[in-house]
Amino acid sequence: MEKTLFNNDIQNMKNYIMFEIKAHQNELTPMLKSKNRAPIALSMGAPVDRVPEFAILKANEYMNQDSLHTYSTPKGEARYLEAVSTYMKERFNVEINPKKEAVSLIGSKEGLSNLVRALINPNDEEKEQDIIFVPEPGYASYSQMIKIAKGRAYGIKLTKETNFQPNLDDVLAQFIKEGNNPSKIKALIINYPNNPLGCTCSFEYLQHCVDFCNKHNILLISDNAYCEMYFDEEYKPHSALECKGARDCCIEMYSFSKSYAMTGWRLGWACGNELAVTMLSRMKSTVDTGIFKVLQYIGADLLESSEGWEYIDSQNIKFKNKIQKFVNGLNSLGYNVQMPKATFYLWLEIPARYKDCEEFASDLLETSGIVVVPGTAFDKDATRYIRISVVASDESLSEVVKRMEIDGFQFEK
Repeated sequence: MEKTLFNNDIQNMKNYIMFEIKAHQNELTPMLKSKNRAPIALSMGAPVDRVPEFAILKANEYMNQDSLHTYSTPKGEARYLEAVSTYMKERFNVEINPKKEAVSLIGSKEGLSNLVRALINPNDEEKEQDIIFVPEPGYASYSQMIKIAKGRAYGIKLTKETNFQPNLDDVLAQFIKEGNNPSKIKALIINYPNNPLGCTCSFEYLQHCVDFCNKHNILLISDNAYCEMYFDEEYKPHSALECKGARDCCIEMYSFSKSYAMTGWRLGWACGNELAVTMLSRMKSTVDTGIFKVLQYIGADLLESSEGWEYIDSQNIKFKNKIQKFVNGLNSLGYNVQMPKATFYLWLEIPARYKDCEEFASDLLETSGIVVVPGTAFDKDATRYIRISVVASDESLSEVVKRMEIDGFQFEK
């Protein structure tokens, strides 16, 4: 069979970087174990804790209901979407019509990918391609999704100087100055709390994003996957749908993966603008026939139960203590790491003696068995940073600090 049977973008695309890192880790595992440096994975953003016991009990209960083993629909079960509506009202005081303004997702990644495909008119000519604004640094899959849909991602830099909240009017002015066509802009993706930076944004900034998108007839795609992972009430994340005018331009994505450690269950939802939800549902109808009903019923129970909220609260306390302890350990080695306001990610500057983040990440893995992600996976210009997912056990994190000290990974300017 000839490779040319497949489209050019797929032929030239690399696997998702987390899977590439995992494969390389597996190759090196025998060697690392032989020198007492078995890999400690701090790469993928995947909580390793057990899912809520409540969910396990509900799974056992629902598995015995024959009616839940038949096809669902891409839109989602009424029971599930009603629970989504209840959650949005209780958490954000946002009214959602479960019949028109919500859709189930096989994880938020699936929803984002299908929404991008629904937005972009495919074109091989770069100057003619539809454009979606994406955060930089940002989730590595955003740009890949857009490229496969034959559109173009335009990076919006998140910097300390703007408190990671860039003025979108300035961004648009620069975009036009560079010779780009503003009529080609289809959407703006925002991600607060942010992967990989761990930063949040103010409610005022969310309103700025909504106002900008309404003014320019752009869809606002709010990736709110980390909204329940925060450590201080002062920085408790908002929903963009709380903003005035948001219903006219915004669709927001949610996931069970981080809040409930249910990464393998593949469960989430999108809600907001009725037209955007309708078009996403229509797109999904061509590629899936819905989520296993048992999962949707469990998800509904979690969203509406005290057990679900108790799990989130206990996990946030646990992560806050875990991350703070690890931050203290890294700072004892000379690093200047701040406790993130949300998420379990650390954005770490690398020592000056390394050429770039790829070299540092490779040395860290091959010498000490510590698996991290180069910053360039999230922003081609982030050559001096790595991302660490603080998801391992406390014992493993202590071992990371110990290995870094013994193996010479102290920080210096």
